[in-house]
Amino acid sequence: MELEGRELRNALGRFATGVCLITTVTEQGEALALTANSFSSVSLDPPLVLWNLQNNSEVYDAFSRPRYYAINVLAVEQQEHSNLYAKKGAHLLDPGHYSSGRHGAPVIQGALATFECELEACHEGGDHLIIVGRVHDMQARPDGEPLLFYAGAYRELG
Repeated sequence: MELEGRELRNALGRFATGVCLITTVTEQGEALALTANSFSSVSLDPPLVLWNLQNNSEVYDAFSRPRYYAINVLAVEQQEHSNLYAKKGAHLLDPGHYSSGRHGAPVIQGALATFECELEACHEGGDHLIIVGRVHDMQARPDGEPLLFYAGAYRELG
């Protein structure tokens, strides 16, 4: 059976996901963000998480090899952040959106959870790079609702 790309994408879209901003600092000291919904836990011991980076991303070099980065799980009220950093050419982080984490990766203010990671491994996966990080620090809000993505649109719980 040969799969048609749009049909596969639509079927995969039936799985609801959270929305994250992956953040890092370039070698030149620029703070960058990239919107992603491919975040997943891998292991509790050791604490590992993963996300996927598209091979033809314009910021591939910056996000495929940083020593430290952060995965910031967005709250429903942060949809504007998701839209902004998903745009081509719009990955430079607004200084008002973050503070520096323990290892220098940008931490998004108001995120539901932030996982500060050190690059553990990368694996080729078709048209994406699978990036595995070891969580060194984390923080989580005790309240708030997640920004969700389902069937090609933002959604809310309830």
